[in-house]
Amino acid sequence: MKIAIGADERTHLTDQVVANVQQRGHDVLLYGPLRDKEAYWPAVAQQVAEAVASGMADEGILFCWTGTGVALAANKVPGIRAALCDDAETARGARLWNNANILCFSLRRTSDIVAQEILDRWFDTAYIPNEVDETCLAQVQAIEEKYRNRQSPIVN
Repeated sequence: MKIAIGADERTHLTDQVVANVQQRGHDVLLYGPLRDKEAYWPAVAQQVAEAVASGMADEGILFCWTGTGVALAANKVPGIRAALCDDAETARGARLWNNANILCFSLRRTSDIVAQEILDRWFDTAYIPNEVDETCLAQVQAIEEKYRNRQSPIVN
């Protein structure tokens, strides 16, 4: 599998996660400072999300200080379901019920051990199609479609 990985800064944690993903046998595409290119979190999140949405990468991993910014930015790209995961069980749920395709980490809150647990659960869990989750994902897609080509501001 090809995994796009980006961050707005390179840290011990980002290096550990990249190495972990490579040790699992995945090909890695690096973005932002992980690729020696200065970039703010919105740009890095957009690049990773577009790589996943276009099929250049199968999945993505993003980092920023809280993880919230990259999740917000990535989720602006149609077809992206980025999940900020602080623990392994949240990563499992994001995959199982939400068919998440980008994993977001907080550089501030994630230890090496917790990152390992999250990655184990992320890669060991697959989405299992079912009526309820398919309905929910279709509703998310309908929201994306509603706003995709909107040119004027939203008025109630």
